Amino acid sequence: MAPSRGSAGPGGRAEPEVLASSAGRVLADEHAVVRGLWRVIDVFRWLALAYAVWAAWERHDRIAHPAAAVAVLAVLAAWTLAVTLRPVREVRAYTVELAIGCAAILATRLVDDPTVITGGAKTIPSIWPTAAVVGFAVLRGWRGGLVAAAVVAACSFVEVVEPTPNTVTNSIFGLMLGGCLGYCVDLARASHAALAESMRLDAARAERDRLARTVHDGVLQTLAFINRRAGDLGGEAARLGAMAGEQERILRTLVSQTDLAEVGRAVSGDADLRALLRHVEGEGVQLVSPADPVLLPRRVADELVAAVEAALDNVRQHAGTEARAWVLVDADDDEVAVTVRDSGAGVPPGRLEEAADQGRLGVSSSILGRLADLGGTATVTSGPTGGTTVEMRVPHHRAPGAARRPGLAHPHPGTHVPGAS
Repeated sequence: MAPSRGSAGPGGRAEPEVLASSAGRVLADEHAVVRGLWRVIDVFRWLALAYAVWAAWERHDRIAHPAAAVAVLAVLAAWTLAVTLRPVREVRAYTVELAIGCAAILATRLVDDPTVITGGAKTIPSIWPTAAVVGFAVLRGWRGGLVAAAVVAACSFVEVVEPTPNTVTNSIFGLMLGGCLGYCVDLARASHAALAESMRLDAARAERDRLARTVHDGVLQTLAFINRRAGDLGGEAARLGAMAGEQERILRTLVSQTDLAEVGRAVSGDADLRALLRHVEGEGVQLVSPADPVLLPRRVADELVAAVEAALDNVRQHAGTEARAWVLVDADDDEVAVTVRDSGAGVPPGRLEEAADQGRLGVSSSILGRLADLGGTATVTSGPTGGTTVEMRVPHHRAPGAARRPGLAHPHPGTHVPGAS
């Protein structure tokens, strides 16, 4: 491997994490294979320098300007010593190293006679520029390795003027080495990331199972006991028992969700709005949602669920004991809409403004304020024959490449939703 007329080197990829240390700025890479490659580059740079010095000495009697050759080798030695004492695993550092290596290749024309160059003599830096190509490959993957190897190959062709078989062979070898090694580093990083994600999911599932056992052994059993005893006592206690039973049902639904896709979305920062709203469905409340997940950032989804819960609280308090409520979820490419409709008596005109003036902020703060903070909108309307509709809309920041979902979430056949056309 002697890229005397066009060296190239291996490849890799990723954005490195750079840490400060007393020895300089050193990359703390996430993968053992990549950490090993950085050490290999440091050792290879010295070996390549020693080989360049030996190659120059071996043909010193044919060098036209020995002083210039010594100067070029001195620059290479100085840089090698500097990056050994103070390692820097950054693109700018390896750009400088690549520039030094290419300049050393081109400087061979100032050191040797043209007849010696066309005769196939090694360049002054010999294989030393390969270290920079390998560094680019590790930092930027197979693309970085190929680009750096192509730059070195171009300089070798410029230096020799008339390409020799050695120049062509070394250039092709360098391009293959840079691309293949870079691709291997990419695979190593991808496999490491997949393993780390799998471990995070396993840890999240284990923690969820642990919490589910704790809740089941304590809170759920207590709520179930209160529900049973309160039913026996009757009266006001029965009403409290029914509330405890409802909370038990909601909590049991939450802790029993073991869908790994849901856990993955929770770990990655996204949440399925349908799953988060599942607990609101129960006696007197029906949830109608699309068949596909409605993914939103976790904070946005939590705030939207809180606004829905506030709207349902208003239904329980003001719509009457016989009122029913429907929660409809609708998602398209631009926004997510959640509509809460009830079959109650409706809100008299001016009642919301009056409640806000009296300091009762259930609608103005819990619903309208939340949606405004999310960059969305909320409207509260009442029909002429009764019933109230709360419509909440937030922007839908879809992940690239996500499939388009149906525009509306339609109720099941035979389900009547007040106010729906």
